[in-house]
Amino acid sequence: MTAYVFPGQGSQFEGMGKDLYETSPIAKELLDQANDILGYDITSVMFNGTAEELKETKITQPAVFLHSIVKAKMAGDSFQPDMVAGHSLGEFSALVAAGAMNFADGLTLVKQRALAMQKACEMTPSTMAAVLGLDDDVVEDICNSIDDVVVPANYNCPGQLVISGSIAGIDKAVEKCTEAGARRAIVLQVGGAFHSPLMQPAKEELKAALEATSFSKPMCPIYQNVNARPETDPEVIRKNLIDQLTAPVRWTQTMQNMIADGADMFIEVGGTGKVLRGFVSRVDRKMSSETL
Repeated sequence: MTAYVFPGQGSQFEGMGKDLYETSPIAKELLDQANDILGYDITSVMFNGTAEELKETKITQPAVFLHSIVKAKMAGDSFQPDMVAGHSLGEFSALVAAGAMNFADGLTLVKQRALAMQKACEMTPSTMAAVLGLDDDVVEDICNSIDDVVVPANYNCPGQLVISGSIAGIDKAVEKCTEAGARRAIVLQVGGAFHSPLMQPAKEELKAALEATSFSKPMCPIYQNVNARPETDPEVIRKNLIDQLTAPVRWTQTMQNMIADGADMFIEVGGTGKVLRGFVSRVDRKMSSETL
């Protein structure tokens, strides 16, 4: 069974989509349409922007979403997933590719999500840190021991857990994780504490937009971030998307569940094509993976 997986922030790269735009009528049509939907020329930043410009949340999220959807649409009839999943932002890409939302609605939601998250980051200075080489339960215990906002945010793969919270809380957690024997515990250069309670204002803002958006049953199950379980019910999918902003991304558990349910090939769609494939190999070294 084939699992198609869609990356989130961090998989952007300079010049993304330019070659596709210049060689594929499908890509050109979708990217031109995207400029109209967004109300600004995102293709200019995608094709010509610097790495620094592409790192801005309000640019990164729609850019990565667009790159993934263009790749999926260019595949045509050969895009036949048995299951899909997306890492954080990538969940929106997965839903559009699997037919649960149309392209315009998906892109509009991604734009609203990015702006709401950026606004929440500006309201409360906060950050994230990657912890490598500790068991998840050790990191969870450290987060619980700190008298500040610090929570697990991304369960990326065995031995890699990203934590999220206040600046003071993350500093304390990094120190404690290092003392506990982490191979590395490093503060990330991100805009704020994604997938933490500090994203509550963004969650409230996005909730209204999601409730006003039409969802359909996807062509295959989508394994969602909040519970790592396969879903096809549009209303359950909607609720899980609302909860996603303040809940951790259970990516390790998602990969494990997909494999347990029969996945024997993972195909990463969009971005650099390396991020999620790397996580797959950490979950199961023998698992086949490729890039669309």
